[in-house]
Amino acid sequence: EAEEILRNALEDLEGLLGPNSSDALECLSYLASVMRDLGKYDESETMNRHALEVRDKVLGKDHPDTLTSANNLALVLQYQGKYDESETVNRRALEGWERILGAGHPDTLISVSHLAIVLRRQGKYSGSEAMNRRALEDREEVLGPDHPDTLTSLNNLAIVLEYQGKHGESEKMKRRALEGREKVLGPDHPLTLASLNNLAIALEYQGKYGESETMHRRALEGREKVLGPDH
Repeated sequence: EAEEILRNALEDLEGLLGPNSSDALECLSYLASVMRDLGKYDESETMNRHALEVRDKVLGKDHPDTLTSANNLALVLQYQGKYDESETVNRRALEGWERILGAGHPDTLISVSHLAIVLRRQGKYSGSEAMNRRALEDREEVLGPDHPDTLTSLNNLAIVLEYQGKHGESEKMKRRALEGREKVLGPDHPLTLASLNNLAIALEYQGKYGESETMHRRALEGREKVLGPDH
């Protein structure tokens, strides 16, 4: 339904204002995001490329709308496993946000976090770790230790540490993420339960089977409570 509404709106805006008008491009960007969420990645990529190319020419490479288009294109490339190009576009977006907003701005840190994920998917673990540490440190300072974005950075850092066999530090980060999510979201929130499961895995890697089993049981009981036993 959202796709149909946006397609009709886009057709009207392109007819009235032209395909390269700011309103038409904004509508196109929304439609591209919907297509991505529907799993229609090829079409989403095409739309995001068009929006980025036009905004580059009309608004300039460092305009916020242009950088948003770069972020969107990088994300859909990542979803398709096109990690090399996604990294390139992510770095371009990050450099732009740093120039216009500064290194510690929340929007800049979103790009830092996205780049960290792409680097991890490529197996560039040390680079991913560095980006995740930067995102975590700056989010703690700017947003606070219990902000959802800060807790996401904790979890992302824990994952890349685990990939490198740094299980002790990964466990520490996962405990912090779990404690924060329990405090902010409550013990039965899906993200809290995911953190329980993540911590259980970290404990299992280290041979701490008793505590790992306890965490797995807590996660299972929480999911049965929230989703039902037959989910």
